[in-house]
Amino acid sequence: MIKDKNIVVDAVITWVDGNDANHKAKMQDFMVNKRSIDSKNVRMRYGQVNEIEFVVKSILKYATFIRNIFIVTDNQTPDFLKDKEIAKKRYPNVYIVDHRVIFKGYEQYLPTFNCLPIESLLYKIPNLAEHFLYFNDDLFLANKTKLEDFFIDGKPVVRGNWTSFYEDIWYKKVQSYLYKFLGKKDKSNVYGYKKGQQTIAKILGFKKYVKLDHTVAAIRKSTYSDYYNNQPEMLERNIKHRFRHYEQYTNQSLANHLEIAKDHYIHKKDYQLVYFQNYKKPLWWIKHKFKMTERDNQKLFLCMQSLDQCPPKKLAYIKNWLHKKYD
Repeated sequence: MIKDKNIVVDAVITWVDGNDANHKAKMQDFMVNKRSIDSKNVRMRYGQVNEIEFVVKSILKYATFIRNIFIVTDNQTPDFLKDKEIAKKRYPNVYIVDHRVIFKGYEQYLPTFNCLPIESLLYKIPNLAEHFLYFNDDLFLANKTKLEDFFIDGKPVVRGNWTSFYEDIWYKKVQSYLYKFLGKKDKSNVYGYKKGQQTIAKILGFKKYVKLDHTVAAIRKSTYSDYYNNQPEMLERNIKHRFRHYEQYTNQSLANHLEIAKDHYIHKKDYQLVYFQNYKKPLWWIKHKFKMTERDNQKLFLCMQSLDQCPPKKLAYIKNWLHKKYD
């Protein structure tokens, strides 16, 4: 049996500065509708307000067992790491990993503007530990964590609930029928976060799936490498699309269901998550939600999606809160 104290754990964060002019120009070269580069939908996916700094600080403060932090990006460096001398002193265990490193042998699929291919190749990060935690760049640790929150005797903690596939849920069937009847857009040809989880669960032979939410994923590197070495066509399927495609799948869900199939996992139903999806609610509500986060040390994860879309007054408050919490 693997003892937790002997486990080395790294953290991996995928990040992009969608405001960068070079990145926007690169992306525009591959877009069908060139004008959509500045649309709200595009900016919500690629925009940022330097929250990556606080993601890193949250790991350093609340996951002291982490060895190294790898930021995977496309020839970019977050502002707080641009002064190399300061970065070396303050963040000696934070490393930038370029897409070209993990896409070695698959350079024909670069550049990519799709997190799914990038997530598929994280296991190729040089010197990455066998056990690692995967963060999106809008996901923070909200309170102190311990190794056992993610791995117990080497087994990944899988957070989620067993859920039926869309085609097995009656109201989803009705919704699909109404869409067809009313001539609305067929969403079966659109990638979705939950759909991507269901896609891979079906491929692996499951009748239901463990539904993920926006929390940290605990992953074993060998789970990916073993699967992709034996199923190279599945890797190709996920990395060949520069933008999201309906046939793609969620890699965290792949890892989870492979571990479940081997009965090498610990199941936890509680997501332990505080989630911000939009910022239309009043400032007092945001303040209240932050206070609840601070009071409840069982809430381990804080996800703030599309923070760049937050109105200026609310954004100023949120960034001030982040500074006070993590600095």
